[in-house]
Amino acid sequence: MNQLVERKSAGHQIVESLEAHGVKRVYVVPGESYLDVLDGLHGSSIDTIVCRHEGGAAYMAEADGKLGDLPGVAMVTRGPGAANAHVGLHTAWQDSTAMVLFVGLIPFEHREKEAFQEFDPKRWFASGAKRVMVLDHPARASEVVAEAMFSASSGRPGPVVVGLPEDVITELVDTPIHPTIPVALGGMTVDDWKSLRTALLESEKPLFVTGGNDWTVQSTEALTTWLEEHSLPAAAEWRTEGTVPFDSPSYVGPLGYGRPNFSADLLDETDLIVFVGTVPGDVITSGFTSRQNWNQRNFIVTIDPSLRGRSGPISHQIVAKPHSFVRDLVRMDLPEKDSWREWTQRLRAKQQTWSAAPSSTPTDGKATMETLMGNLVERLPEDAMVTFGAGEHTNWAHRYFPTRGYASMISARNGSMGYSVPSAVSAALNFPGRIVVTIAGDGEFLMNGQELATAAQYGATPLVIVMDNGEYGTIRTHQEAHYPGRISGTQLKNPDFAKFAESFGGVGIRVETDAEVPAAVERALETVQAGETFALIHLIVDQRQKAF
Repeated sequence: MNQLVERKSAGHQIVESLEAHGVKRVYVVPGESYLDVLDGLHGSSIDTIVCRHEGGAAYMAEADGKLGDLPGVAMVTRGPGAANAHVGLHTAWQDSTAMVLFVGLIPFEHREKEAFQEFDPKRWFASGAKRVMVLDHPARASEVVAEAMFSASSGRPGPVVVGLPEDVITELVDTPIHPTIPVALGGMTVDDWKSLRTALLESEKPLFVTGGNDWTVQSTEALTTWLEEHSLPAAAEWRTEGTVPFDSPSYVGPLGYGRPNFSADLLDETDLIVFVGTVPGDVITSGFTSRQNWNQRNFIVTIDPSLRGRSGPISHQIVAKPHSFVRDLVRMDLPEKDSWREWTQRLRAKQQTWSAAPSSTPTDGKATMETLMGNLVERLPEDAMVTFGAGEHTNWAHRYFPTRGYASMISARNGSMGYSVPSAVSAALNFPGRIVVTIAGDGEFLMNGQELATAAQYGATPLVIVMDNGEYGTIRTHQEAHYPGRISGTQLKNPDFAKFAESFGGVGIRVETDAEVPAAVERALETVQAGETFALIHLIVDQRQKAF
């Protein structure tokens, strides 16, 4: 006997389907094209976070996908709204982040008539999304949601776009809520297990490289324990530090852009690399220059058989998500080798020297990031988090921020600017009570600094550090390398960012001299720890100030 289902609009059923999947919040910029979905969110268990720009909403959803077990969800309107959200999709694609973007569309019967804000979502998004779907049949609303959540999470995680014609979502339906579609996790086969064990036993200088966003806290903790028990080292993919904690004796530093000098030859010195959750792409291999000898030994752990980095040799691929791989790995008992211990200790000593916090004692003269980081690091609690976007200012976090657990560093590995504030808002909403620090450059900050209004509206309390050197620093560095002495297109004149923060109801602190830094850091941390509002430190520094 079929169960009777209450008739409701397809838009309302979309909301109920998201609830059934466990979605806690959606990030939206409203539009008339999906009013019925907005109406369904009224009174639902899902928190609706109203953002000030579609790029900010998409970044927040992408950060949500990195921070939790479910895809992040954003909702925007057609045409210009969809165009503005595209930057978040590109971030999710290159970072392999599970994310679903719902886009309101023109009415079904208006298609191909050059209607107001008309565009073709499949042609727009096909090259930058795992899947693009359009809800053409209202009875399939719940099914489409389930398929979108599944597609975003299965295999290599990534972004999925769902188009919602405004007339279709108002149609009444009586179909039941579609169940969650299970995602395959993979795992080591007997052959995988034996091959990896043999390779490790034959290796004198093995190295694990962790990366990606498709982990669980439990799996990272289990991996760390196993590595430490066997005196094995682990490095982190660019901008994913914390999978193996900063303080672990097995953690030997980051790879990729901004890597420490001592790790430049690490990929070629090691005789075995096990990539888990990432692959030897161009960033890790310095533009396909390191680890290119086809006699070198690489194991790659990825759930996508076609995902291999297209760089250098692959000895063996294990088709598994990181947590299912770790589940099988920790059953592998290996004899601890003296060569492993010596190798790991040597690498670890270099990482500790490189990442030791700078002095907290101010110098005479202008404010410096060294003194700020020295004062910040010593005051941070164990579970502090850091977010950032793109630019040379991010290197201060790479080098010094103590990432002591999974998802304690959230960033955009596609080099996307404007990510710092939205990701900090998302992190603060996901983890109320934890200290969330974001380090932004002056150029990056104004790309989405308006999302401080979102932070204020929903009680998110991140600590925002704006390093103001009056230029697009990364591009200036490239410029000086290739066109020395010819500064062009990189210089900035900035407003008072502290007053900007105060205008949203936050605490803004302008810092011009190094002597002001300790008190500024203390006041900012006290503000966010009290949980009343966000704080922003506007740190005015000399140009060409770098972390290394």
